[in-house]
Amino acid sequence: MPMLPPKKTLGVIITVTILLLLGPGPILARNAHVINFRSPNLYPESFAWDPQAQHFLVGSLRQRIIAAVSDAGVVETFISDSDLPAGASFLGLAVDSPRNRLLAVVHTYNTLPHFNALAAYDLRSRRRIFLSSLPSDDIDAANDVAVDHRGNAFVTNSAGNFIWKVTTDGSATVFSRSPLYTAATNNPVDGALGLNGIAYVSKGYLLVVQSSTGKVFKVDAVDGTARYVLLNEDLVGADDIAVRNDGSAAMVSPIKEMWLLKSMDSWAEGVVYDKLEIDVRRFPTAVVVGAKERVYVLYGHFDEGKTGDSGRHSFGIAEMTSKREAEDESVWIFLLIGLGFAYFLFWRFQMGQLVKKMDHKIN
Repeated sequence: MPMLPPKKTLGVIITVTILLLLGPGPILARNAHVINFRSPNLYPESFAWDPQAQHFLVGSLRQRIIAAVSDAGVVETFISDSDLPAGASFLGLAVDSPRNRLLAVVHTYNTLPHFNALAAYDLRSRRRIFLSSLPSDDIDAANDVAVDHRGNAFVTNSAGNFIWKVTTDGSATVFSRSPLYTAATNNPVDGALGLNGIAYVSKGYLLVVQSSTGKVFKVDAVDGTARYVLLNEDLVGADDIAVRNDGSAAMVSPIKEMWLLKSMDSWAEGVVYDKLEIDVRRFPTAVVVGAKERVYVLYGHFDEGKTGDSGRHSFGIAEMTSKREAEDESVWIFLLIGLGFAYFLFWRFQMGQLVKKMDHKIN
């Protein structure tokens, strides 16, 4: 087999380089996706991504509705449940894709005793499957929800420092009441010191955020035992957490910033590897992982909605992009180019040796 002539060799190198650059290029070059949408008096606190329908589902603080928001910002009332108590709000949302369900935390802010429940809705028919009352005291405040691979839902209590569990048939119990939750705050009954964001990790545990202390807990999804996640800093003010398929996590604070975290040991320890600026004037309280593992925050003006209807109609969903991750991807591109070039040189050397052996045999 003859060696490639110099011009053809150069052409192969250029072709390989172009292909490698064109592969990841659009990911790094595209603009962050921003969705502005209008819905009078919505004031959403949380949202979820429905991968089947390819839209966001957004709960309302001031209405008993859940809206669907398309990629283009088109809003549709997806769930309207007038059977819920007056003044009920939809807080945490989670899509249970294998069972085609939407799980929604229901809470009443302005009435005592508070009403705390988890509602499940069929994503196709949009009918309610169950409304499960959560065993609680007057001050308890159901907040966020995550769902595991079996369909069990886990709901945080932002006042009582414990986690409820709701099975697929709607049976609700107090699941995890670890002393670590209250030890972190030194005050077990202050409504501002409870658990907030929660996410399920496929390896069988939950990551739970405590806003006032910035602590993150790793909670066993079977027995409810909890341990601290050792971090390089406390993330005080963190409100919500979302986990990507690669195991990394995003956390958002409505008063500070967004943090991107990684762990190399299944969240025994973790590090903050990037911080992203957010618009605190719009009070972002929720973060989700959407299509193609992109991270989005919800600008719901929730603080404004808690004080009353100010007549606001406009809200937003914004993709958050990390320069640090873009830099890391660039490193991988050049590494792939280098590996491709090294492989080519190795192949050329092998072909040269083969040609020499053949010439030797012929002579």
